[in-house]
Amino acid sequence: MRVMNAVETAEALPYPALIEALRDMFRSGCEMPLRHHHTVAVPGEPDATLLLMPAWVPGRYMGVKLVSVFPGNVTRGLPSISGQYMLSDATTGAGLALLDGAVLTARRTAAASALAADYLARRDAGHLVIVGTGSLSRALAEAHSQVRPIRKVTVWGRRAEAAEAVAADLRATLGCEALATTDLEGAVRRADIVSAATMSQTPLVLGEWLAEGCHVDLVGAYKPTMRESDDTAIRRARVHVDTRAGAMKEGGDIALPLASGVLSAEAIAGDLYDLTRGLAPGRQTAAEITLFKSVGAALEDLAGAILAFEASTAAKAQTQ
Repeated sequence: MRVMNAVETAEALPYPALIEALRDMFRSGCEMPLRHHHTVAVPGEPDATLLLMPAWVPGRYMGVKLVSVFPGNVTRGLPSISGQYMLSDATTGAGLALLDGAVLTARRTAAASALAADYLARRDAGHLVIVGTGSLSRALAEAHSQVRPIRKVTVWGRRAEAAEAVAADLRATLGCEALATTDLEGAVRRADIVSAATMSQTPLVLGEWLAEGCHVDLVGAYKPTMRESDDTAIRRARVHVDTRAGAMKEGGDIALPLASGVLSAEAIAGDLYDLTRGLAPGRQTAAEITLFKSVGAALEDLAGAILAFEASTAAKAQTQ
């Protein structure tokens, strides 16, 4: 069985290939049972979350991810997300690969956002605003730059020094203009794409700030009590999700408006199954506001794990 550390997992998951792997998997589908979602008490700190996410393609591959989210790690200078992914042969059950779950999660999450933006963001979208400074902030900027001509990235975080650090990294890795800001409203009002990846309990991206033609990408606020956007954003936007079953239940940006009547299930324009299969249209006009809410799906992990395993296997064969 191949064991892939964080560096090896990242190298085997370049964003262009990963975005296309997700597109193909959403088009073809796989078996994806409801994931286990458990709250873990951490004395004196916010509750942690334990997730077990299985999926398989009959006769080909099966896998399961064990991942944890510990919000209190931010005070320790540690990543909030950690975990492992086990990929197996779906004919024999034999183990094939053990991948770094945190890297896989970050990269497939960013790739799913980029996949959605490929259908929903304006073709000329050049200004990306990143809300949040966690591990996903860099991944989201890199992934979005694969599908749109991102020329400028503005980073906002609760800690100005963290936003400055992310902006500096993006200047070095993407080679585009990247700067930090303390003025979230001003940045959002000028954005073509707003991508939020936070653990906020209350809205950060307000609908009244959104310019015509803006695309909003929400990947944080992973519990039904958490939220990154307000009701006005939901009312003004054409709403899409990664999977209906997950987003309608688990993400507060969708679950709370559904519960209050601000949003109806029928008003959700489509999910990634619909978009990739041509069952729902992407962006309709240059002026419309679009919104995508992601809570993650085991399908995405399986697609990434297969890509990483096959790429690693091919690379090893070339060196022999």
